[in-house]
Order: sequence, then C-alpha cells, then structure tokens
Amino acid sequence: MGKIMKAVRDLPHLARKSITFDRGTEFVSWPHLQAKLGTQTWFCDPSSPWQKGTVENTNRRARRWLPRKRDITALTPSHGLQANHCRAVDHDLKMISDRLNATPRKCLGWKTPAEVFREKMMEEMGRRPYPRSQ
Repeated sequence: MGKIMKAVRDLPHLARKSITFDRGTEFVSWPHLQAKLGTQTWFCDPSSPWQKGTVENTNRRARRWLPRKRDITALTPSHGLQANHCRAVDHDLKMISDRLNATPRKCLGWKTPAEVFREKMMEEMGRRPYPRSQ
C-alpha cells in the first residue's frame, strides 16, 4: 500500500478521488490510503472480473514483460537485498509502466493512456491541453 500511496500522492486530488481494487489480500491495508490521501476505495464483487476490465486488460499487456512463469516476488525487494538491486527493480517496473502508458489504444481513439489522462486533468482544471488551432 505504501508504494501505491507514493505513486499517487503527488497527483491532483481529482485524479485520486477513488481507486478500485480486486479482492486480493495485498490490499488489506486500504484504510491507510483513505486516511492519508483522502482517496475513497472500492472493491470488486467476488468472481466479477468484468468489474475490473481495465485491470485485466493491462495485466494481459504487462505479461509481455512479466510472463506468468516468472516469480514476481523475485522482483520485489526484500530486506536482504542491496540498495542497488532495489533501485534496479523499481526502475524495471517503472519502465514497464511507462511503456504501458505510452502505448496507443484503439479504445482511446489511438491515443495513449498518458495523453488521455493529461487531457482529462487539464479539462477538469479548466484549461485546454493543447493550444487552439487558428
């Protein structure tokens, strides 16, 4: 939960008003997210994968770099690892995240998730994301 909070804490409150999790035990400390950042948390109903379609789609895409056979816990730094290894793991996961957010999607009109996110944030803040064409 600490890494999730670190990842979203600098976003405008509008961008982190709520977050939906699946029912995994890794989200057991969800009250901290709400208490520390004011982010409302929701959980999908049991056996209802359609409630988290974007998550399932993104997981499928991430499998290009993190196949199911790969032990994801081997990427997670443990207390016995050196600081350099921890930074390398974080860097690898950040690179995968950046690639996913920079890949155009048909469902977004061939825009990237990063572009759409930026546009939505700019709209909500009352500014246009790109200058008007003359």
